[in-house]
Amino acid sequence: MTKNILLLLAFFISIFGIGIAQNTTTYTLEKCIEIAINNNLDLKSSILNAKTSKINYKQSKLDILPNLNADYNIGINNGRSIDPFTNDYINQELTFSNAGLSLNTTIFNGFRMMNSIKQNKFNLKASEMEIEEAKQNLILEVTLQYIQILNNRDLINLSKSRLETTENQLKRLETLYKEGSINPVNYTDMQGQYSIDEMGVVTAENSLKSSVLELMRLLNLDTNSEKTFENIFGLVASEKYQFSVDEIYKDALQNLATFKSKELKIEAADKGIKVAKSNYFPSISLFGQLNTNYSSVAQSFTETGSTVTETGDFVNINNQEYPVLMNETQFDTSKIDYNDQFDNNLNSVVGVSVNIPLFNGFRAKNSVSLQKIQLEESEIELERTKTTFKQSIEDAYNNMESAFDRYHILLNQVKVFEESFRVNEIRFNNGVSNIVEYITSKNNLDTAKLNLNKTKYEYLLRVKILDYYRGV
Repeated sequence: MTKNILLLLAFFISIFGIGIAQNTTTYTLEKCIEIAINNNLDLKSSILNAKTSKINYKQSKLDILPNLNADYNIGINNGRSIDPFTNDYINQELTFSNAGLSLNTTIFNGFRMMNSIKQNKFNLKASEMEIEEAKQNLILEVTLQYIQILNNRDLINLSKSRLETTENQLKRLETLYKEGSINPVNYTDMQGQYSIDEMGVVTAENSLKSSVLELMRLLNLDTNSEKTFENIFGLVASEKYQFSVDEIYKDALQNLATFKSKELKIEAADKGIKVAKSNYFPSISLFGQLNTNYSSVAQSFTETGSTVTETGDFVNINNQEYPVLMNETQFDTSKIDYNDQFDNNLNSVVGVSVNIPLFNGFRAKNSVSLQKIQLEESEIELERTKTTFKQSIEDAYNNMESAFDRYHILLNQVKVFEESFRVNEIRFNNGVSNIVEYITSKNNLDTAKLNLNKTKYEYLLRVKILDYYRGV
């Protein structure tokens, strides 16, 4: 019976363990970067901007094609109007219809269209570089946040280890306190130290949760499932970073998309000036039209014969008046159908149009001036970016060197404090030293370990930033 219960319990434990494992997701840095590139909303926005630029570029090329338009209308007119068939005034209900086909193509407009195509092409390339820039920035953000998670996770382990050491010492002092063989102050001071170490664990856990939430924001993922992260970083290298500030800056100018994007925007602004200058030149275009119309009152007349009728006038011959007669042609009328009118009324127009700018309120001149300002702003933005990056590289490099030196100093400090704490713990357990010396020695060691861990990840973070500047 006991054996069966144990087997059943083991089965449920295994099922429960599998359920936990299914709700836990392990993230590597490479996986986080891949998810971020697929999900990040800011990156998607950059992609949409590039698509807009692509459409603008495509449209600027299609603007070279002729414009072909057709129009058609039909309506009913009541009252006095002009018959579109005879151009006579009439006063009756009239059904009318018009149709037309027009063609217009630009022959010359100061090379506006050609320069617009080139400008939009540079804008498109700049947008594509902005996508690459957004990817590079996103990869850096994800990497730095991943490092922060590993840092906070190590801080939790250090804080828990610190708490465990204090807890073991507290249990020993509690036994001695109950036996009345130690100073009560030693026990209460250790209780206070335990509370301090508990607060350290809580703070470290909260920092880890915050850094995980920030990473999930970059990845655009929910935070419901349990997550684990692989530690891909080892010890700090014994040799300093092998690239100098000048080498890093040179690589940044060649490899970072942000510089290429701003250089392309300068090219686009330069073409914008040429587009604006086209307003100084005449524009020449060819045009053609094909038109026809219909009128419901239009009629056709068919001759059916003639009759002799008096005109109402008389002639006098030998004092005898004779009426004046005339032959009057007789016609039958019939409605002209819709299709026949459209064929009969067809007319065409072909011509050349020349538009010469003489005076437009200095709009052309001011447009050129504004485009020149835009070019200067683009050039200044590039120089500003170069200066900012140069300063950032210098800061990151200095911080990297400082972290490297501090890390190796702290390595020795931890070794020294470990030995110091070992001795003080033996002395305290044997009643040779007091609680103050013990807690001081313990705090020195714990602080040195925390600083060492912090400095390790600070160094790794600075290295990643410098690698980003180098475009690797």
